[in-house]
Amino acid sequence: MTNALSAAAAGFGTGLSLIVAIGAQNAFVLRQGIRRDAVLAVVGICALSDALLIALGVGGVGAVVVAWPGVLKAVGLVGGAFLLCYGVLAARRVFRPAALHAGGETAGSRRRAVLTCLAMTWLNPHVYLDTVFLLGSIAAAHGPLRWTFGLGAVCASLCWFTALGFGARLLSRFLAKPSAWRVLDGLVAATMIGLGATLVAGA
Repeated sequence: MTNALSAAAAGFGTGLSLIVAIGAQNAFVLRQGIRRDAVLAVVGICALSDALLIALGVGGVGAVVVAWPGVLKAVGLVGGAFLLCYGVLAARRVFRPAALHAGGETAGSRRRAVLTCLAMTWLNPHVYLDTVFLLGSIAAAHGPLRWTFGLGAVCASLCWFTALGFGARLLSRFLAKPSAWRVLDGLVAATMIGLGATLVAGA
């Protein structure tokens, strides 16, 4: 029992250390949370996607995929181009900021948020490198407790994205001014463009 708890705690800590890093996905979840736009759908997609990717890594798929590095290069190019485009859109919003409106979401915004979230999750090679390969290899070191380690990592992902998406509402009053959105979108644009350029250059 003690070994199982230790493996789960190790998985939770490792997963959290990889997920918390500033990136395109986290920036997007934060923005959706502040806008209160399709937050549940976005948080659910991120958490479920991570759970699936962690399961693939723990199951050993990471070692198989490594044999075809061309796949990662293709994903890097597509994902990098996507992040660059999203970064440019965020940069445009810096010059045309709008105040925060906490009204209900529309069907169009929900669909757009879901598609964007799916693209940011599954077109990002860093997700595969961190979640599938790295977590998978660390989980393998726990032997028969590797699935317990994986469960801990899944819990870390769920806790992080829930806190990020729904906790962002606490900033809604501060971000009710266009000038605050200008700063946020500027940070998002810099993050997206930086990551996108890195992915394209390294593909």
